[in-house]
Amino acid sequence: MDALSETLRVVRLVGAIFIQARFTAPWCYQSPRADSAAPLLEPGAEHVVIFHLITEGECYVEMEGETPLRLSAGDAVIFPQGDAHLMTSAPGLPPATGGARLDAVLARRPRQLAYGGGGATTRLVCGYLACDARLARMLLAGLPSVVRVNVRGSNAGVWLEASLRYALAEARSPRPGGAGVLAKLAEVLFIEVLRLYMNEQSAGRTGWLAGVGDRIVGAALNLLHKRPAHAWTLEELARESGTSRSVLAERFQNLVGSSPMQYLTQWRMLLAANLLSRSNAPLAQIAEDVGYRPTPPSAAPSGASSVRRRRPGAGARAWRAPACERAFRQAVVTPR
Repeated sequence: MDALSETLRVVRLVGAIFIQARFTAPWCYQSPRADSAAPLLEPGAEHVVIFHLITEGECYVEMEGETPLRLSAGDAVIFPQGDAHLMTSAPGLPPATGGARLDAVLARRPRQLAYGGGGATTRLVCGYLACDARLARMLLAGLPSVVRVNVRGSNAGVWLEASLRYALAEARSPRPGGAGVLAKLAEVLFIEVLRLYMNEQSAGRTGWLAGVGDRIVGAALNLLHKRPAHAWTLEELARESGTSRSVLAERFQNLVGSSPMQYLTQWRMLLAANLLSRSNAPLAQIAEDVGYRPTPPSAAPSGASSVRRRRPGAGARAWRAPACERAFRQAVVTPR
């Protein structure tokens, strides 16, 4: 399994389509920062990514300090850092005032938004994806403030658009399960945007996705994700990636922003946090499973047994991020 698939398999994602919109020119809709909308969209979420898919017509995205970005039917845009933005029929228009608040729109069934001046029609769906903050830092690192791809250029995109239309129609019907289908499609759309963006990568891009798409760094990432508990050394990792230690270390640092061994530590921590929140396995067993050796109690009083003694009867499910990460760092100090 490749690094992107393995990452998405391990980390819990929660997605939803929250608005189906129909605007007629002239119009301008203001989307708030994701962190301010998060309590309404996904209470308790550590990181929220807003996205829009244009299904008919065209429009622009405006962000402070950025050149307006023109969008057409089939374009999907995501905002990795959760920036506030305007969706508008033409640059320079003021956002609508006196309209329904986001919480009022979310309370509707179906969740629809329609207004404008009666001119050319633009239809879009708005959604979000909520994920662990650690995943966001890793997966979205190096991405620009707005990412645009056109999903109509791929077979998966054509299927996805058709499926979204079907699911949106189902959400308006009394049959159960429509919201669940939309949630899964929101996740698929987000993943497809990332995959298309990787395929369109140009020279000079950096970040985790750029690393996955690189021949050398991508091979190393695939190995680390496939066998995280292995006692990797830089020499062995470089050899299995088909390059030298110096080339791998330099390319990895330039693209991913850390050394391969530092990255391995971060990935093991993410795996451990995931296991701590989803299972009742002993802390020492989780440490061993992800590639760490628990420090013997005689050598480190703050080891796993000591941590447990400080919280009698606490099962692994009680260790939630970020507390689970702090506990894991206390309990495990020696990488293999």
